[in-house]
Amino acid sequence: MSEPGDGPTVGPRRLLRVGSELAIPLAEITLRTSRSSGPGGQHANVTASRVEAIFDVLASAALSEEQRERVLARVGPRLVAVAQDERSQARNRELALERLAERLERALAVPRSRRATRPSAAARTRRLQDKRRAAQRKQERRPPPAEGEH
Repeated sequence: MSEPGDGPTVGPRRLLRVGSELAIPLAEITLRTSRSSGPGGQHANVTASRVEAIFDVLASAALSEEQRERVLARVGPRLVAVAQDERSQARNRELALERLAERLERALAVPRSRRATRPSAAARTRRLQDKRRAAQRKQERRPPPAEGEH
């Protein structure tokens, strides 16, 4: 179970918090319900507890141009999250919105740039020792040379 302040939350003004800087109005997220698949007996046959949260990246006014480009490049024009874990539609709605926010946060994350480094002197020495050891091991596996050969 998640604790308050753990992850994305739906705020008082009907916003979905994504990270610390971004809040998406719930009006920009389409929620669709349907009957859940899998076991559940009679309850599953009559309750539309599966929730699908759909976020249209291109139509969003909450994203900056830079954020929109990053999300489009990573996940495409639509971001979808589905929840059918619980019997309750309300709980599945919360789960779907949390998953949508997590996916959006991952898509918006700026990767750290790689700094080129060189192997240390000790690492080079270790690598050469390992190579010599492997060559020696293979040499020992070979059959001894025949009498007339050299």
